[in-house]
Amino acid sequence: MYCKNCGREMNDLQDVCLNCGVKKGNGTSYCQNCGSNMTPDARFCAECGAPVKVSMFTQRSVNNANPDYLNGNDKVTMALICFFLGFIGIHNFMLGENKKGILKIILTPCFGIGYILSLIDFVKILTDKYEINKDSAV
Repeated sequence: MYCKNCGREMNDLQDVCLNCGVKKGNGTSYCQNCGSNMTPDARFCAECGAPVKVSMFTQRSVNNANPDYLNGNDKVTMALICFFLGFIGIHNFMLGENKKGILKIILTPCFGIGYILSLIDFVKILTDKYEINKDSAV
């Protein structure tokens, strides 16, 4: 077994890599089976063909590695703001979508549509499908 963070060989009984201090199974740089260098988004090792096991924590860190996603804001923070204050468009203003935020402020007291739109945005943020509309910035 090899450390997925630094590529050094590890004893099967070790919980932490003695070289880099990372917990066993964490990391995306090296194959756990053969220790060869890998790309972070690989599903299989190019050298030995072993499947890469991606934990939920590792997948979240890979998704948050993109600094342009959500204008660099934390996904969990944006999801919470969207859930609690999304009906008045606070998350839209934070993402630079000012026209969309103003529209939600207007539509919420009139028809309650802002609540529905904020729930849709909430689900999109949690599933990494939210795309910032550059045209809605004032």
